Amino acid sequence: MGELSSEITGSILVFFLLFFLTNVAGLLPSLAGGVLLVGKIWDALNDPIVGWLSDRTRSPLGRRYPWMLIGAIPLGVFFCLQWVVPPTSQQGWLFLYYSLMALLFYTAFTAVVVPYSTLAAELTIDYDSRTSLVSFKAAFSISGSIVSLLIAQLLFVLVVGEKTQYMLLGAICGTLACLAAYLCTWGTYQRYQLIQAQRVRAENPLSVPVWQQIQVVLSNRPFLYVVGIYLCSWLGLQLSAAILPYFVVNWMNLEENHFTQMALTVQGTALLMMFFWSAVAQHLGKKTIYFLGIPMTLVAQAGLFFLQPGQVGLMYTLAAVAGAGLSTAYLVPWSMLPDVIDLDELNTGQRREGIFFGVVVLLQKIAVAIVLLIVGQILDWSGFIPATTSSPASVQPETALLAIRWLIGPIPSIVLIGGLVMVSLYPITRQVHGEILLKLSEGRKS
Repeated sequence: MGELSSEITGSILVFFLLFFLTNVAGLLPSLAGGVLLVGKIWDALNDPIVGWLSDRTRSPLGRRYPWMLIGAIPLGVFFCLQWVVPPTSQQGWLFLYYSLMALLFYTAFTAVVVPYSTLAAELTIDYDSRTSLVSFKAAFSISGSIVSLLIAQLLFVLVVGEKTQYMLLGAICGTLACLAAYLCTWGTYQRYQLIQAQRVRAENPLSVPVWQQIQVVLSNRPFLYVVGIYLCSWLGLQLSAAILPYFVVNWMNLEENHFTQMALTVQGTALLMMFFWSAVAQHLGKKTIYFLGIPMTLVAQAGLFFLQPGQVGLMYTLAAVAGAGLSTAYLVPWSMLPDVIDLDELNTGQRREGIFFGVVVLLQKIAVAIVLLIVGQILDWSGFIPATTSSPASVQPETALLAIRWLIGPIPSIVLIGGLVMVSLYPITRQVHGEILLKLSEGRKS
């Protein structure tokens, strides 16, 4: 349930924010990309700090839950305010408003999501159980995305006026995200305490400064491979998601409801395939399912590049194929990361889930921010026309349409191929992880 806090808000931001800023609020694409850059950089910078602080937190509720409980309400409030259009058309004021909302929202977002993310490593220690746990986590991640998209679809159909539609979308999804954080805390607390009781030796307060801990984390070679896999997987997904509404509306000449239906097709197929890939991983391993799944997405992205207006049925078929492959991108990196943390405990005697997850999210968010800024700049350079009263946003020059097609197909494909290379180099297999757990067990007994 806790996954809904990050995914309901995160999915709406990925799929709609850039489009909302340019086509509803009226920001130039370059300024809209700047808003995303400001928010993501701030979000990235505070991730390892919150992770480090949560590692050091001592309370009757443990290390992670106080952060989640305090951050939940601001998370919902500032998410809602990001979808309000101020009563001004001045580009500078619009940029300042949305940048401020982004800073406030991502402060609360980090306080909830980074401590929550560490629970994947703290609720079980078994190699295969982690894959199973992460498959459920990923299923709720995709389900959260589907729920948010269904809400958007209903609002776009039932509510008149784009500004009202997006404001209600922010209010409803912000409320759900807040409630999910409280439900997660209530539902996992007992299990968390049970597992932590087995790790008394590794729970000593960490006195090492945060920058030194980051250096230790980055010296862990398997961790660097996991970061590479995660970055390539997530960047490919985020890039496609950010450009998808432009592809559907501007290239395919379809109504906005087709965009939400496309996103639902991708996410729904990914959800259906999640437990299939999890079961296959129990027999063939995490690396193998990544090698089987991602090529399916590469085929779909190539098809989208060559897709022509009017081929709506083929568009949805390619969306389903892409979703079937992308479900492995949700599953594999997050199931590998807890194994890397066990290796770090073996090498250092410390449990520092917070700093590991914080560094992953730090690097991911910086990379995503840069990518989205580049997307905005490419749209600007290509001559993309933002929403104005005199120029409908659906009427675009050929250069802009070609840029949109490149951003939906070949460019994210190159990124995903990088993920395949990283997976081939990842060294922790089921056998290696079993040896790590055996040595940890022997060390604690001694």
